[in-house]
Amino acid sequence: MSPIVLTTADLLVAVALIVTGAALSFFLSLGLHRLLLVSAVRMAAQLVLVGSVLLFVFGHASVWLTVGLLTCMFCAATYEAGARQHDRLGSGWHFGIAGAATVTGTLIVALIGLRTALQPHPWYVARTAIPLTGLLLGNVMNATSLSMNTLLSAITRERQAIEARIILGATRAQAMNGLIRQAARTALLPTLNQMAAAGIITMPGIMTGQILAGMNPLDASRYQVLLMSLIVSGNLIGATVAAYLTVWRLTDNRGRLRLERLLSRPG
Repeated sequence: MSPIVLTTADLLVAVALIVTGAALSFFLSLGLHRLLLVSAVRMAAQLVLVGSVLLFVFGHASVWLTVGLLTCMFCAATYEAGARQHDRLGSGWHFGIAGAATVTGTLIVALIGLRTALQPHPWYVARTAIPLTGLLLGNVMNATSLSMNTLLSAITRERQAIEARIILGATRAQAMNGLIRQAARTALLPTLNQMAAAGIITMPGIMTGQILAGMNPLDASRYQVLLMSLIVSGNLIGATVAAYLTVWRLTDNRGRLRLERLLSRPG
């Protein structure tokens, strides 16, 4: 089975659906029509731009082009994960921690996937390395952001309880161990729900795309299992690293809580 190629008429159907949704929002006074149209235009422009860049990179077998594009992706993910925080660390530390956790979680599992199961030749070939890293990066970024947001809010809310544990002799890790676990669980919950529902309630997007591209459904399901395993592992690493780095930054060498290093977003 050859891959399905969408025509201009097919894309016009998609445009019509968006316009219909915007019109429905307008007549029902939902207030979503402007946001829907702007988001659709941004999505189309961004995807066409990314497709053009990937077409250029795939056409030039250069490790430096691959590394350069991945670096840009990591920088964008770092900014996005840090900017999502309601409570922020001073001196830009929320960007540094979010970036370190996101890059760590993504790189570890991406390299494992490239060097073991997928094994492209060479292992850094752009056609495999960039899509896999991009898939993992988006998920790890979300998990990192959720972990930091949950932990920072919890530390602010439970400051007195944390300080009481420290006074009684607990280390900073022991005093905030429950909050770290809560942050990690919150970060992983969307992925775990997706894994539990895969195949029975929902048809995962990766598997659906491969089937539409002509792959055998059983082979597509195997790829889905592999990629979901990589995603949840990367999310766990990113969320845990983000939580522990946040705790380290909000305490000093004597284990005291230092909330003056925490800035609240205006409004």
